[in-house]
Amino acid sequence: MVAKAYTVAFEGVEARTVEVQCAISPGLPSFSIVGLPNKAVSEARDRVRAALTALAIALPSKRITINLSPADLPKEGSHFDLPIALALLSAMEIVPRDAIEASVALGELSLDGSLVAVNGALPAAMAAASEDRGMICPAACGAEAAWVATAQVIGAQSLAEVIQHVTGQRPIAPAEAGEVQNNPSLRDLADVKGQERAKRALEIAAAGRHHLIYVGTPGSGKSMLAARLPSILPPLSPQEALETSMIHSLSGLLDEGGISRARPFREPHHTASMAAIIGGGRGAKPGEVSLAHNGVLFMDEFPEFPRTVLETLRQPIETGEVMVARANAHIKYPCQFMLIAAANPCRCGYMTDPAKACARVPHCGEDYLGRISGPLMDRFDMRVEVPPVAFQDLDLPSTGDTSSDVATRVVQARKIQSARFAEHDSLRSNADASGEILEEIAKPDAEGRDLLIKAAERFGLSARGYHRVLRVARTIADLAGDTNVRRDHIGEAVSFRLSLASAA
Repeated sequence: MVAKAYTVAFEGVEARTVEVQCAISPGLPSFSIVGLPNKAVSEARDRVRAALTALAIALPSKRITINLSPADLPKEGSHFDLPIALALLSAMEIVPRDAIEASVALGELSLDGSLVAVNGALPAAMAAASEDRGMICPAACGAEAAWVATAQVIGAQSLAEVIQHVTGQRPIAPAEAGEVQNNPSLRDLADVKGQERAKRALEIAAAGRHHLIYVGTPGSGKSMLAARLPSILPPLSPQEALETSMIHSLSGLLDEGGISRARPFREPHHTASMAAIIGGGRGAKPGEVSLAHNGVLFMDEFPEFPRTVLETLRQPIETGEVMVARANAHIKYPCQFMLIAAANPCRCGYMTDPAKACARVPHCGEDYLGRISGPLMDRFDMRVEVPPVAFQDLDLPSTGDTSSDVATRVVQARKIQSARFAEHDSLRSNADASGEILEEIAKPDAEGRDLLIKAAERFGLSARGYHRVLRVARTIADLAGDTNVRRDHIGEAVSFRLSLASAA
């Protein structure tokens, strides 16, 4: 008879159920694992053998075959150790089969039989709950998996504890969900002296999830402004928090099983590879665009990123998802992020300052910003010049609203959008609207339409640029509490669209 246990194999953020079958049959003593295992899974037999030896459990002198079904699904990761051990113990009639088959198990075994934490406990718990099964995992993963309240999660320190639990000798209490984490060390927007127009652009971007690029001389405050964006963003909704946490769970970024309600803020260095930004590498893991899902992707020194990396951002920006295609894997990840970019106007950075500019002005600026292709620049909703602040002004008192004041307005605007798109599951902000929906919600008045048409003709706006102006104008109206899009809303949106002469 074949004994069974259940675990999962990961395809992106989805966890597919895998049936671990164990057969003990007459023949020469052997221990083989079949079913398309990778190197880490194949090595499970040595870890399982050593763990059972540490528990004084001897393997039978027979042929042991482990099959991972479906056999054509690639199996990767050390989390197969525990289900393989449980299927083997079930076949040896050491643990009851019904208890093992009623749960999804995952965990890595140490040679002494203790359980080591693995990535992906949260999506695995989601898969277990969808099939009305419980879950057995390392104790370090219990708090994370317990966020799925519909699945009973048992977190054990060792294989011995799992055996005692399923045999009823020493039951383990179900794991409790980790704490909701907050980030109290957010920087305040009031710390930024001057730059009122740049602050206004940041508020609009936060309210409507719009993409924004800052261009200015070194030290003008571009990175300082971007670093304060998390302080004005609304917290993640429960659904968004779960989506984001599932991606972070696969990457091992959840701290002690806690789920954060703060929106992700990812800031990769400009030397990052395409696999680091988009996703890929061993196992086709999620990249920075997916780790920033429902949050912010800040790319400082934007033109310094490799051209191929920048161009791969175009499709994720438009679709909100990315397909990581490799020879042995085609994985789709969500990536609805807000792109905030910062750039110097030229390589030396002082193109607008005659006293510091190099001899190649203005050609150096054209060459430097020319690294950002027209199609990619067209995807930024707002383009803002950030002028330098005079050192005399740095001693003046702070001006403008605090992050708390701005966040209040942003949250109110987001609530308006949530109510507006309540019947559309795929739409969460004005930046997601398109087609007939955009024309309906952002229809300007007569004066606003005349201004928009004149701006489109005068500056040669593309169809994409035209629609992005409407989205930004709708957000500006939401911040003002206005149900209609008016001329002044259109005018401000157009001004942000055409701020950079080189990008117009």
